[in-house]
Amino acid sequence: MHELSDEQRVVITGMGCVSASGIGVAPFWDALVHAKSAIRPVTRTQVGHTITAPAAVVEGFQLQQHIRTSQQPLLDPFSQYALVAAQEAIADAGWNREQVPGDQVAVILGTTSGGEASREAEAIRLFHLGKKSCNPALVVRTNHQASVSCISMEFGFTGPAFVVHSGCASGTHAIAQAFLMLRHGHAGYAISGGSEASVIYSTLLAFQAMGVLASDTCRPFSSGRSGLALGEGAGVVALETLASARARGAVVYAELAGVGITSDAGDPVNPLAQGSAAAMNKAMRSAGLRPDQIGYINAHGSGTESNDLVESAAIRSVFGARDAVAVSSTKAVHGHALGATGGFELIAATLALKHGLIPPTANFLERDPLCDIDMVPNELREKRIDAALSNSFGLGGMNSVLAIKRCPA
Repeated sequence: MHELSDEQRVVITGMGCVSASGIGVAPFWDALVHAKSAIRPVTRTQVGHTITAPAAVVEGFQLQQHIRTSQQPLLDPFSQYALVAAQEAIADAGWNREQVPGDQVAVILGTTSGGEASREAEAIRLFHLGKKSCNPALVVRTNHQASVSCISMEFGFTGPAFVVHSGCASGTHAIAQAFLMLRHGHAGYAISGGSEASVIYSTLLAFQAMGVLASDTCRPFSSGRSGLALGEGAGVVALETLASARARGAVVYAELAGVGITSDAGDPVNPLAQGSAAAMNKAMRSAGLRPDQIGYINAHGSGTESNDLVESAAIRSVFGARDAVAVSSTKAVHGHALGATGGFELIAATLALKHGLIPPTANFLERDPLCDIDMVPNELREKRIDAALSNSFGLGGMNSVLAIKRCPA
């Protein structure tokens, strides 16, 4: 692999988060390392019908407490979460208009459901309450690209902007696209990650009908697990070239060194270990890393029977012995936030590398012998990590993996 120039290397200089654990990266990370699950029973009611299921929801969020914008009436919660997380990431990176030209900033986010909360509310008005007119803001609120457009407008970013919509892999696919754009000179900076606000009646009902919702809580890789728990929020990172970060004297969290993207071409619902393994191998090759250099994997780890078994098999096929690499799923804390998950989990992997702390797999009961990996149950582990992977595997066999490593001074 040829030596990359500083203009081709991509680094993480800022992070922002809105999660069920609170507003900001600090409460999110604290919850992860102390296994403080935000999952609890949540009830949603529409037209006299009720569903209660475990989920991790953002409580008491008021946009104007965090950012004052005239766009507020046009923003579904999924866009509001993205805007606040982006604001934190930008501030954390120390970007200003003098150093960071707006036309060089790409905004690339993922989402699965987009403005589904607004869509559900309007459907009730029209088809149950019999209203004859539609909210004139509905198209703007429900557009999947609303999250990137509101960030671009708020901060004056006029570089490439688009949304990736690939199910559970959306956020990670978005970050991969941002990485490739910076690597190949199509932008110098990027805001990337994902956002979601789909813990609503219709979405819970749909996942319940699939038979994948947990009965109590999310217990990835654990015997006694009963399924996934939905989450919501936004996880966003600020990316730039290493050349830019060095010129600005910026603090670098980690180098985003490689990506791996594959498709199973198998089953609409059930994943294949070969596709997941291929994505991990591609990410490592892209980053110039060997399996023995990876100290941690933030797993997809959804807590469903098929996903956990397949991912465990994929990890063993790539890394060999059970104790070859530490693995944890942080979804037991923040829930499966669909398109936002890739942003959440890259932040988790990056802070694990920075602090030498591996966040545990919370809610763990006992080892499932078919999930034969080192899943760091319930208690954080102190370990210096030089490189890590973040896995996202979506319905239909959409696989995306990010590789990060320590950045030399």
